[in-house]
Amino acid sequence: MRLTMRRLNRATLARQLLLRRERLPVAEGVRRIAALQAQEAASPYLALWNRLDGFDPADLDAAFAAHEVVKSTLMRITLHAVHAGDYPAFHNAMVPSLRGARLGDRRFTGAGLSVADADALLPHLLEFAAGPRTKAEIEELIRERLGAHQPRMWWALRTFAPLHHVPTGGPWSFGARGAFTVTRLPRMGPDERQESVHHLVHRYLEAFGPASVADIAQFSLLTRPVLRQAVTGFDQLEGPDGTVLYDVPGGQIPEEDTPAPPRLLPMWDSVLLAYSDRSRVIPPDFRRLVTRQNGDVLPSLLVDGQVAGVWRPADGGIEASAFRPLSDRDWAGLAAEARALVKFLAARDPAVYRRYTHWWAKLPQAEVRLLPA
Repeated sequence: MRLTMRRLNRATLARQLLLRRERLPVAEGVRRIAALQAQEAASPYLALWNRLDGFDPADLDAAFAAHEVVKSTLMRITLHAVHAGDYPAFHNAMVPSLRGARLGDRRFTGAGLSVADADALLPHLLEFAAGPRTKAEIEELIRERLGAHQPRMWWALRTFAPLHHVPTGGPWSFGARGAFTVTRLPRMGPDERQESVHHLVHRYLEAFGPASVADIAQFSLLTRPVLRQAVTGFDQLEGPDGTVLYDVPGGQIPEEDTPAPPRLLPMWDSVLLAYSDRSRVIPPDFRRLVTRQNGDVLPSLLVDGQVAGVWRPADGGIEASAFRPLSDRDWAGLAAEARALVKFLAARDPAVYRRYTHWWAKLPQAEVRLLPA
């Protein structure tokens, strides 16, 4: 079956719970959508607000505190929030890439550090971080073991060691001063790693498929030879340009005319980053507007399943900047979402993402409206 780009868009929206909000427990919602970008503490909360009916942020607080949802460095060497049941396989699939990205980096080797140094220190870190430890405490451990202050060692270890972030408070569970603890994982060898990669690919396709090997590589940063082996056995479909797409049996692929409601996506929402061909969700002309040169991905307006602009909090409501003309019906839908979002943010952080507002001065001329609370 050859799929159009619009059907691929609807498949993504359906699997990412963006065609309609669903009433699910928080941990199950996270599992359904596979992984939430979490380098900005507010983003997992706003991602779930867009997807879950009746979402209560206190439920995600509790899921983090109970380790039902884990925040750790995983795909794309980036912080993600994932279901605790997925974490062992996700980490095992990613750890060779995470190690290589840091231990081979000139910033690590240029500090006079070696792979052997990191491997010798790792068991001590895992023992030390059996309970919550702050960054300062871990850096002191490293200083004692190495005999000198070596910030690049912690920079490397925090990336590939099986550590997750411990909630420290604040409006979104995690404050500026992080704390970390070990996630105890079973020993896994090369055979188990391939099983873990297969698990990661399966979960990706459930949440983002149908997708190509290039798409999965973009999502994970795993190499294409590794992924080509992992997609063996999955269903094969054909993309708009003839590209081979892979999918799980029975994956949702709604019809092209399926309605897609407006949404106010958070910074770095996963649907904006999960594909090599991002035109599935982001019109090519808007990609550089939404994804800034340094990698910041702005909070985005989703209209008819496609990015149509960006948003930010403003006095009295939400300021929406549209990159293309929108209908009165589109604006009315965005206004309803904005009213609900202002209410959601009020008890937590009404000025969320405030430190990124400098990007708005660099955007081209757009239709800007204040969507009142």
